[in-house]
Parts: sequence; C-alpha cells; structure tokens
Amino acid sequence: TTVYGLDDRYRGIEGGRRVVLAHADDLAREGVAPGALVDLSSEFEGATRTLRGFRAVAYDVPRGCLVTYFPEANALVPVRSHAAKSHTPAFKSVAVRLEIGDGL
Repeated sequence: TTVYGLDDRYRGIEGGRRVVLAHADDLAREGVAPGALVDLSSEFEGATRTLRGFRAVAYDVPRGCLVTYFPEANALVPVRSHAAKSHTPAFKSVAVRLEIGDGL
C-alpha cells in the first residue's frame, strides 16, 4: 500500500514505514509480540529474498496475510514475477515468511 510519509494516519502507525501488519492471532501463533522486529523472506525460482528489521504490528487483516509498505518491501517481489496480461509486478500474490528478527 502507499502512504507518502513516515506516519500512516489511516492506520494509526507513526514513526516509520518499515512495518508489517499481521492479524494478532497469527503473530501470537508465531510467538511474535507486537512491536517486535521481524524478518520477511520470499522465494522465487530457487532464490530467497530477505528483508530484516520490520516492526510487527497487530492489525485487522485477514488471517494468513501480511501487509507492508512499498517501496520498502520491493525487494520481496522479483522482477520476473508479474501478472500474465498486464505485466504489472505481482505485489499482491507474493508468499512471504515472517520470522523473529535476529537483530541484524
């Protein structure tokens, strides 16, 4: 999603854009406390892409889904992964793994 500043007044998020929104039940299941730093990874054609240091935010999104800002998360979307007809990047259909951050 696109927000053009460091604060997202629509979602009540302040102080930065390196955040990932997830359902509170999903965070609890993964042992992630709201506010914890997490890493996000995606895989495509045998390559793994990892982004580190995203702040986990419990938010009312569907279970099993993650939401983050772009361009901060662009690296998770491979250039060759795109919609068949429009050739737009597959931003909304990237499988992402969330893991507790290692502090790097």
